[in-house]
Amino acid sequence: MLDNHPYGRRRFLRDAAVGTAAAAGLGAGAPAAPAQAAPAAATAPVAAAGTRRSGAVSFRWWGTSGWRIDLGDRSVLVDPYLSRYDTGLFRGAFNADTPLTVHTDVIDPLVDRAETILVTHTHWDHFNDVPYLAGRTGARVIGTLTAYHLGLAYGLPAGRLAPVKGGEVLDFGDYTVEVVSSLHSRNAAWSMAFPGVRVSPPPKPEKISDLPEGDTLAYQIRVAGGPSVFFMGASDLNERNLAGLAPDVAMVASAATTATADYVPRLMAALDFPKVVVPVHWDNFETPLTNPPTVAESDRKRLDALIAEVRRVSPRSRVLVPEYHTAYRF
Repeated sequence: MLDNHPYGRRRFLRDAAVGTAAAAGLGAGAPAAPAQAAPAAATAPVAAAGTRRSGAVSFRWWGTSGWRIDLGDRSVLVDPYLSRYDTGLFRGAFNADTPLTVHTDVIDPLVDRAETILVTHTHWDHFNDVPYLAGRTGARVIGTLTAYHLGLAYGLPAGRLAPVKGGEVLDFGDYTVEVVSSLHSRNAAWSMAFPGVRVSPPPKPEKISDLPEGDTLAYQIRVAGGPSVFFMGASDLNERNLAGLAPDVAMVASAATTATADYVPRLMAALDFPKVVVPVHWDNFETPLTNPPTVAESDRKRLDALIAEVRRVSPRSRVLVPEYHTAYRF
């Protein structure tokens, strides 16, 4: 269960340092290698889908539950939300009518290419930048039927929108993507913001409340000759859907409330106690992607609670607290 221990800066930095060392290898005695920062600007051409990878696989956290995965000359994005504008959420003045905004000046230097974009659900802090990124890179978008219909509303071609439900195992040559039907986290009222689905293309969304949850997915990527990595975008689960995944690495969403019973014990057991656990969705996603990440005090407590609970129920798991743009290799 969550508790309210303060998460001191010294302990935060210590855990980040320990986690970075853990990222270099999964074995108990694996040597650590220093993480490499992402380049300030990207100039490489967009990679065509289906090209073969050459080189190492790296994972860069882009805040919230967003990731860039580079497999040599191929790139996959998960929930890429880079615009990170103010809705009042972290100031206690949340405005559901906040206009949807895409900060191309932030996005363009970070995203030179993408062949696949995985969307866990369609709230603005996960889907906001996806249509622009798909249009810019030519990436295919994989997500729920709601994501499909929203993509059409933004003018994306149907041929580059792939609706999935969970259970699909998609083969991309050097990697496979297994789709997992999942659940969105609950707020203190056991509900959520902007519930609902889109069963047909709506008018082009204009404000954040035009992007509903739209059902929730998780994904597991298995890299040929590399790790299996599980990605969550929200802090709830149906553990029956996770049976047999047994990932090497799990990107685990921090719980905002205690509404989901036994969240961490159930998740760790369902995933067969991953070797590495990476907490995500704990930063203030309405601030720029600069290190160290900005964290609300309440979210520091929740992050502290998540780390403590993982270490209690899965003591063999290593916890990596990520920083933005850092290339982790598992």
